[in-house]
Amino acid sequence: MPDVSHYPIAPDWFSISRVDDTTDMLLEPHVHVLEQANMFFVRGSERDMIIDTGMGIVPIAPYVDPLSAKPHSEIVCVSTHTHIDHIGGVHEFDIRLVHPIEAGEMAAPSIMNTIIRDEIDPKLLELFASSGYPPLDELLINALPHEGYDPASYKLKGAPATGLLEEGDTVDLGDRQFTVLHVPGHSPGSIALFEEKTGILFAGDAIYDGPLIYNGPGMSVDDYVVTMKKLQALDITIVHGGHDPSFDRKRLDEIVEKYFRIWGV
Repeated sequence: MPDVSHYPIAPDWFSISRVDDTTDMLLEPHVHVLEQANMFFVRGSERDMIIDTGMGIVPIAPYVDPLSAKPHSEIVCVSTHTHIDHIGGVHEFDIRLVHPIEAGEMAAPSIMNTIIRDEIDPKLLELFASSGYPPLDELLINALPHEGYDPASYKLKGAPATGLLEEGDTVDLGDRQFTVLHVPGHSPGSIALFEEKTGILFAGDAIYDGPLIYNGPGMSVDDYVVTMKKLQALDITIVHGGHDPSFDRKRLDEIVEKYFRIWGV
């Protein structure tokens, strides 16, 4: 077990930044960049939406609740996929939506369930390094959420889905409607949310402006190619990915072409 006596205590576990008038982004700045997922809170006229919920090291709901324009507004929790950095707080929400292919994994997480480097499958560590991510330290965090925190106690809780999202479904917030896209490649049940009237895409890990991980368990380059062609066919104005900064349509095309060259497409 790593000695954590020298680790600082984080005053706030999540950072929150304004994306636009109706959207905020939450981030866990003390999590290694590999697992530092973007989480988006979107306000609607009838209900709000949280897209992905981070690692689950500390509860996310206390950070999310004050972001609503309406006290005690109904919050729809959408998981773009079920990797460790996207479903940590899913159990904190009453409405939990995910693609049916990954509903079982969300209910009982099994792919990776630790923040201690030496407990991670060596094949996964090799995959992360070969994808271009910096080496992992002894923990996936560089600070503790509170005094006395024991990293060995970390465990994804998961939660059963209360509803399923498939290609063509709509997440309706009242004044905003997001079309569900099935975008496998990074995982078999990955989904993205596209708002046609604005061209905004919440992409999850289907595409982001950083090293894509595409050759691990449950991943498929062939599926990734189909997904990227699907995204290129959309009238996208901005992409909010599951990691790294948001980007415009021009950058989307550049990222797609980069990986098509790597894959020999």
